[in-house]
Amino acid sequence: MESLTWNKTDTDAVYAYMQEQERPAYMDTVRSVTAENGVPYLRFPMLESESFIEHGFSTRKGGVSTGIYESMNLTFNLEDDPENVSENFRRMAAALHTVPEKMVYSKQTHTTNVLKIEEHHKGMGIVRERDFDNIDGLVTNVPGICLVTSYADCIPLFFADSRDQCIGLSHSGWRGTVGNIAQVTVEALIREYNANPAYIKAVIGPGICRGCYEVSEDVAVQFQKKYLPQEAEHIVTPGKSVGKYQLDLQLANYYNLIHAGIYPEHIAVADVCTCCNSDLLFSHRATKGRRGILCGMMYIKE
Repeated sequence: MESLTWNKTDTDAVYAYMQEQERPAYMDTVRSVTAENGVPYLRFPMLESESFIEHGFSTRKGGVSTGIYESMNLTFNLEDDPENVSENFRRMAAALHTVPEKMVYSKQTHTTNVLKIEEHHKGMGIVRERDFDNIDGLVTNVPGICLVTSYADCIPLFFADSRDQCIGLSHSGWRGTVGNIAQVTVEALIREYNANPAYIKAVIGPGICRGCYEVSEDVAVQFQKKYLPQEAEHIVTPGKSVGKYQLDLQLANYYNLIHAGIYPEHIAVADVCTCCNSDLLFSHRATKGRRGILCGMMYIKE
């Protein structure tokens, strides 16, 4: 991919650059793989090129949960059988060559709070109680600790810096997007590990697409105020009825990452919508809330 010199006032040039590609430059394919234990999950080519990490994004397949949680539900916060959820975590962990005891699960409440994860956090949220709350982003440089964040239409953000050997994983719903948890996560990597945005690769994972994500005017206005006009016109578009708008959370997060200093050629956006693919992925919007939870997972290899 051709390199692009970024000027923060030149968003038109970035958008034109994206549109000139045979496929938009910011979009990337998602690779579906099946682990040795039979669990299917998704991987991202941008991160597969980083040999120091292991990563994955779960699907709704390969677990033991039943009913509306069928079958790889990865949360204890719903009415699923906790034993089934624990087994699902064991299976997904094994698919990524780790164990639940090495995982740390965020406690998401649509904030922009990012937590530095250290050795003593291992297992929290999965095999033992957390000592933290209201955390939507995780960063670490400790090998072997698997960061875990949850989704069912909101946007997963993966960060990997091979030079400084640190990673981040954040949950960005519309509140997290307009609040810019993407930049907060980059700033945490810089502050905690002396990371340089020039070396950070980022993936915007599967989430609800603009065509499926209708929002009210009060939400749309927040995005119109947050972004430059030439950005906002692509992020927020008129909806199918009066007072409604279509919102592109993936593109909004793309601009957030650009403004945080990450190079365009180091950003990939997964071309998979959770709502359009609710047979494969859990979607809150598609099922009117009757669903399980997906997880993004990533760790530095030991």
